[in-house]
Amino acid sequence: MALAKIVYASLTGNTEEIADVVAEAFENLNIDVTVDECTQVDATEFEEADICIVATYTYGDGELPDEIVDFYEELQELDLSGKIYGVCGSGDTFYDDFAKSVDDFAQAFEKSGATKGADSVKVDLNVEAEDIENLEAFAKKIAAAL
Repeated sequence: MALAKIVYASLTGNTEEIADVVAEAFENLNIDVTVDECTQVDATEFEEADICIVATYTYGDGELPDEIVDFYEELQELDLSGKIYGVCGSGDTFYDDFAKSVDDFAQAFEKSGATKGADSVKVDLNVEAEDIENLEAFAKKIAAAL
């Protein structure tokens, strides 16, 4: 059975909720899922998964959250060839660089050699019904890429 690993950084709980929506969507597609907060795992754990997902928020004017910086740097040193990746997260459209950390992680996965399974999903602050539909479609597309 395929294994999806979701690693998230969440300050307000919004991004944790995003990770949970994606995890539930994978479970509904009969994919085993583990969900971990970014300070509890090493990026090398993605080497054990078929699907690698990062859910992150963006801090301030487009910065990565402090707690996920080490994970981000470690990710870029891995060889994840043959793995499928996806990135999702929350941001605030008030800022010019809306959810920029999502784009930063997509670039880090590109460096690792992983294959993009679906376009990134960015959520404005809280998860709404439309966001849940987008996240479920994101999970389905990634599962299909596997």
